[in-house]
Amino acid sequence: MSKLPEVPKRLMQKTGDEVSLLGFGCMRFKGKFGKTDMKLAEKLVAEALSSGVNYFDTAYMYPGNEKVVGTLLAKEDELGKRRDRVFIATKLPAMLVRSADDFEKMLATSLERLGTDYIDYYLVHSISSFEKWAQLREMGLVEFLEKARDDGRIKHIGFSYHGNLLDFRKMVDDYDWEFTQIQYNYLDENFQAGTEGLLYAAERGLGIVVMEPLRGGMLIDKMPPAAKRLISEYKDSDGISRKPADWGLRWVFNHPEVHCVLSGMNEMHHVKENVKVASDSSECSLTAEDLSMIEDVKAVFDKDIKIQCTACSYCMPCPFGVNIPLCFSIYNTYSMFGGFSTKFMYSFNLRGAKGKTAKASACTKCGACEKKCPQDLPIMKTLDDVTKTLDSKLITGALRLAKPFLGK
Repeated sequence: MSKLPEVPKRLMQKTGDEVSLLGFGCMRFKGKFGKTDMKLAEKLVAEALSSGVNYFDTAYMYPGNEKVVGTLLAKEDELGKRRDRVFIATKLPAMLVRSADDFEKMLATSLERLGTDYIDYYLVHSISSFEKWAQLREMGLVEFLEKARDDGRIKHIGFSYHGNLLDFRKMVDDYDWEFTQIQYNYLDENFQAGTEGLLYAAERGLGIVVMEPLRGGMLIDKMPPAAKRLISEYKDSDGISRKPADWGLRWVFNHPEVHCVLSGMNEMHHVKENVKVASDSSECSLTAEDLSMIEDVKAVFDKDIKIQCTACSYCMPCPFGVNIPLCFSIYNTYSMFGGFSTKFMYSFNLRGAKGKTAKASACTKCGACEKKCPQDLPIMKTLDDVTKTLDSKLITGALRLAKPFLGK
């Protein structure tokens, strides 16, 4: 294990904790057939810990993930027990709650999976409207959370958010929250809570944890060529040319209101590169020229992106087999890059198993996806657009003829 630079800490006012500026988003560990590659995950976590990363984010809803995180953080290393020097964040899934009894069951399940007696940062997961929060509050959620905090099973109470700005402000004011988790990156200044919500929560002393700083990878490998060119040709005040991921993270780190930025690191180079960026970033350090370049990049995205999907997969599984995130990802790729190869990728990757397609054309407009989407995206309409744009009878026919050679 290499010696990495030290990730800086920022003090959360209400919790009193110094959390690492770079946090480990654990949702995207690699694996096969639903089983996490534990050897790789151990290496990644060990490397992150050696650099001072101390905030690890998981959720009740991430399949098998709490168990994996608990197993990795229960270990001892040369510095002692990992659990004693980290903050574990997990979430109560608001969308799955049917009665007040679920509060206790879900917390107990998370504690058991994580193999711990307490959770440091416990969030009400994916609130998308004040109405949903009001329903949970009416069911006694506040009393439950405070009781769990009093008896030591949770340390700090917060919420993650995917709704509009108006409801976010109402959420912040309705309870004495200690922290919140919002989606924030240079494409999302006016999306969901956005910059205004970030400042509103910070003014009231809430700790701010940021998710999707790189927009689900869209600010790295899915950038339009014109945006990539702007970044590759730009040098900062030190004469350094930086990667797209560097600028995406630096833009978020630049905000003094942000305490922790989650990154879904599932390759060793992700950990090393992100740690390096965090270690030499500081608040309010981007120059006017840096920010102007990023504004130019944003203008390119605004022109080319068809749907602002982050591939969070809350819309899944589709009852009729549509792979919604992949449909949208390829649709955006086609919008940015065009080409026959993208249309082929769409038909090839979504041809499905046992003759059941996962393409957008399988959508029956049942509406289940839109009810679950934290971004309130027009999924059904966009799936129609995907079909019109990407479906090719020629490619579909060719793949049908090639089926005996494709393995399914």
